[in-house]
Amino acid sequence: MPLLPKKPWESKAKGLVLGAVFTSFLLLLYSYVVPPLHSNMAFTTSETAAPCPPAPSEPGAATSGNSSAGECQPRRDIVFMKTHKTASSTLLNILFRFGQKHGLKFAFPNGRNDFHYPSFFARSLVQDYRPGACFNIICNHMRFHYEEVRGLVRPGAAFITVIRDPARLFESSFHYFGSVVPLTWKLSSRDKLAEFLQDPDRYYDPSGYNAHYLRNLLFFDLGYDSGLDPRSPRVQEHILEVESRFHLVLLQEYFDESLVLLRELLCWDLEDMLYFKLNARRDSPVPRLSGELYRRATAWNLLDARLYHHFNASFWRKVEAFGRERMVREVAELRQANERMRRICIDGGQAVDAEAIQDSAMQPWQPLGVKSILGYNLKKSIGPHHEQLCRRMLTPEIQYLSDLGANLWVTKLWKFLRDFLRW
Repeated sequence: MPLLPKKPWESKAKGLVLGAVFTSFLLLLYSYVVPPLHSNMAFTTSETAAPCPPAPSEPGAATSGNSSAGECQPRRDIVFMKTHKTASSTLLNILFRFGQKHGLKFAFPNGRNDFHYPSFFARSLVQDYRPGACFNIICNHMRFHYEEVRGLVRPGAAFITVIRDPARLFESSFHYFGSVVPLTWKLSSRDKLAEFLQDPDRYYDPSGYNAHYLRNLLFFDLGYDSGLDPRSPRVQEHILEVESRFHLVLLQEYFDESLVLLRELLCWDLEDMLYFKLNARRDSPVPRLSGELYRRATAWNLLDARLYHHFNASFWRKVEAFGRERMVREVAELRQANERMRRICIDGGQAVDAEAIQDSAMQPWQPLGVKSILGYNLKKSIGPHHEQLCRRMLTPEIQYLSDLGANLWVTKLWKFLRDFLRW
């Protein structure tokens, strides 16, 4: 007797059951790898967070000055507070290359590509951490906790971060992280961002899952309460605290000028500062914020706006002290060197969609549900003098972390499941 064909509803039912099982597993996994968020509570290790002692053969701090002048030694101890959606992945690549070139010791996360963000940073989250351990470079995403971080680096370490126009940052964060912020799921229009900004209080709940991505993200990343009343005196106190702790706050909108100031601070060679723009998002079909929506986004992120206003002003004071004519010359020099490397390294000369990337080692991490992050194809024929540098400059963050020895088992498992489910 021939077997009866399966009824369509039976196949659908099995698919739903399988989907439910997978979803439950992923939620269980995520609840394990993403700790609960307590925005006003910082975890600290039990030992005293004392700074590392200076290395016997090194001075406590390097002298600032351009390396071509021969008046300084390159700084090798650096804390980069990696903020979200601020060209920070591009700067991360610069730090990876310098550390690899000089055999420096990185403080990597354990299992993931971030330090259990959005929880506060703790030294115990560092891969292979032991009490008393010292590191040269800390540069992965974290929620900043100064006392915990400074206990891992020597006195004189350079503290740097990068910020961005808050309205533009909010726009980028909304599009990139929106699919993992349940607060946005109830938005029904094609332009969800515009709908949200018409009445943000209607949709926003500060205690909602991943809600921190939707308001004052810079303030949050830097370790402060992103829900503070903008009129509170604590806001200005926090901004001044950032100024006292960080040697340089870069501006994403003036990235080349920022790198010139960074080169001066770190006393690095020009080759160390070369870069290609990494983790860039494909242009959205939805128009960029302008006019009234831009003003609404700025007002919604008022803490970040005050932070940005303060450091935008201090940035240009640093440019004045550096010398505007000298800045123009060194920016031109950096751009010429970058253009030369673009011609040498990049097949086609520009970034391409993820589907057009031929080498899987060059595939950037994509946001959930959409492949919007651009990447590059490495030229097939590159001279031996440039081949290694080209590949390192084009390698995305996750692959570079693996190359440097970071343990990314959680990130890799999550990628496997996403690829399997085609998310």
